[in-house]
Amino acid sequence: MAEQASEVTAAGIARLAGVGRAAVSNWRRRHGDFPKPVGGTETSPTFELTAVERWLRDQGKLAVVPVHERLWQQAESHPGGTPAALRIAGSLLMLIRERPAVSVGYTGCSDAELAARLPGDMEAALTARLGAQHPVRLPADLDDAVPLLRATAKLALEMGPGQTYEFLLGRYLDANPRQFTLTPQGPAELMTALAGDRLGSVLDPACGSGSLLRAAAVTAPADSAAATAEALHAQEADPDLAALTALRLALATDPAVRVRVRAGDSLRADAFPGLRADAVVCHPPFNDRNWGHDELGYDPRWEYGFPARTESELAWLQHALAHARDGGSVVVLMPPAAASRRSGRRIRADLLRRGTLRAVIALPPGAAPPYGIPLHLWVLRRPGADQRPAADVLLVDAAAVPAQGAEKAPWQVVRAAVLDAWRAFDRHGSTEERPGVSRTVPVIDLLDDDVDLAPARHLPPPAAEGGVAALDAVRDRLAATLRRTAELAPAPATPGEPAHWPLTTIGELARAGALVMRAGGPGTTAGDGAAVPAVLTEHDVIAGTGPTGVLPAAAQDAPAEEPVLTEAGDVVVPVLGGGAVARVVDADTAGAALGRNVYLLRPDPAALDPWFLAGFLRGTANNRQASSYASTATRLDVRRLQVPRLAAADQRRYGERFRTLARFEEALRQAAHLGEQLVQGLHDGLTDGTVRPDGPAVEGGAG
Repeated sequence: MAEQASEVTAAGIARLAGVGRAAVSNWRRRHGDFPKPVGGTETSPTFELTAVERWLRDQGKLAVVPVHERLWQQAESHPGGTPAALRIAGSLLMLIRERPAVSVGYTGCSDAELAARLPGDMEAALTARLGAQHPVRLPADLDDAVPLLRATAKLALEMGPGQTYEFLLGRYLDANPRQFTLTPQGPAELMTALAGDRLGSVLDPACGSGSLLRAAAVTAPADSAAATAEALHAQEADPDLAALTALRLALATDPAVRVRVRAGDSLRADAFPGLRADAVVCHPPFNDRNWGHDELGYDPRWEYGFPARTESELAWLQHALAHARDGGSVVVLMPPAAASRRSGRRIRADLLRRGTLRAVIALPPGAAPPYGIPLHLWVLRRPGADQRPAADVLLVDAAAVPAQGAEKAPWQVVRAAVLDAWRAFDRHGSTEERPGVSRTVPVIDLLDDDVDLAPARHLPPPAAEGGVAALDAVRDRLAATLRRTAELAPAPATPGEPAHWPLTTIGELARAGALVMRAGGPGTTAGDGAAVPAVLTEHDVIAGTGPTGVLPAAAQDAPAEEPVLTEAGDVVVPVLGGGAVARVVDADTAGAALGRNVYLLRPDPAALDPWFLAGFLRGTANNRQASSYASTATRLDVRRLQVPRLAAADQRRYGERFRTLARFEEALRQAAHLGEQLVQGLHDGLTDGTVRPDGPAVEGGAG
């Protein structure tokens, strides 16, 4: 049987060659020998991958296609769709990992033998690892998947089965940012740490891509003796995502961990009706009006009250409690409105009266999607029959954890503050009060007409700490910063004519060796207690702060993967959001790991000045021409960004001006932060009596 040809879209060709889609269109028009379409539609044709690679190589536009890029192209162009390709590839990786002796027997097989023998062996491996009711459905024959299978096996030899699948799934999730709501690694690890140590079984009834369960089974907090979970149970409404998550969990966890994943709506069709887990962790869908209110009115899960149609999150929370054993933990990521909506106050009150709700933790904005609001973590404990209701509840506002200057607190500091408060409270029933950050509140104080559980409403403001002396210190720092800002203000602009420089692209500079381009994201920690770098996230780059992210832990069967580390003089560029942002890494940020959706450009000092490079990358017109749009998301193609070809002396002139603008911008940011701090501190002091209104007479006062 002849090998089936993989197909690639025009966008895929652009990625292979490091150019924009417009360049591919130009090639098709100008070169008569450009490969003809073999599929797709008139507006979105596909081309034979091998023919395209041959043409690009003959034209000097392609050197060698990395194995992982070839595999992704084959997965993306699979006739059954990318999810089907990932099911096939993941099943082969499962066979390689679980039954290495069987997989070795395929060495030297023809395409026909592979297509005939693999389905049965892959199904057997899936059933042995995931159970007979697993959600991974394979096609009846694999004739059109042989190139995909061979490329998957080849990459698995380099990266290992687990890392190979993480690459494929990560690329698929990145390519569909609006289709899935993902739980970032940091909050996922925090949720599982709050659930407790030495968990036997863990359930996630709305598992998505499996981040919470992966954290529960793979990672153990460095500051505890936690053991990984022994059994993972998950349910996901999207059948494709359920299958991909089942493969991810199986490949990312120790073979001794029992993994059971089912497809279906947990509220309407519970796949684990008799399960009572040691812990339930959940990031449920938010604001879902179609959660089953009309069908589930008499369901026995509503032990704390029937949720209103607008309270889908409280329905998921009670579903989670129904699946926890007596004394078992439940940790749910909630929107902040769920803590105060009047339609949910009776359920909140009953959770408090019965001692089920143990803590409400407000995360900083940007910790998890939707990134614009400070989401809450609710920590609950299913009470036993003879258990006396707790008298207090822990409230934590992690957004108020102190930080240095204008920067927000790094995630490691936030995580430590939350866990310190929770573990002290869980162990002793109380914790040391930190003004504005955490305190224990008597349940009786919360049982008013509103039953408002928002932590910020019950915590004394931290601005009052230190009194008037602290406010005077802030005022002095603000005055000094304003003076420095005035000194750094740009000189009057000198008018000039529109420039017509010869331009080059970042992709061309990379191919010429003038700079090195690296994408962020890959990188794991062995979790052995060794020092690990913080992660410079896209939000850090945009906000101009230090690195706040954390590296995920490596799978137990894979070594830690070295992250991309920044160096002083690197230029970092976020690729999502549509803003014109480029930042030169300074000595304080050097050594941080590069986060997802951030590209690093490391210029050769003999060819490019980093400040010159970063300054021109921030041009609005430059970003517009290099951006692509998918639905409402904007993604920057870094390779298409342009810079002028200028002599070294001219680069240094522009670079010095851009460096001055960066210092001015940082001073403005610092002044704004200090000004807000001073104004809010004075408001708080005047309203709580710690600051008197006495001061210079005001002319023209109210008559």
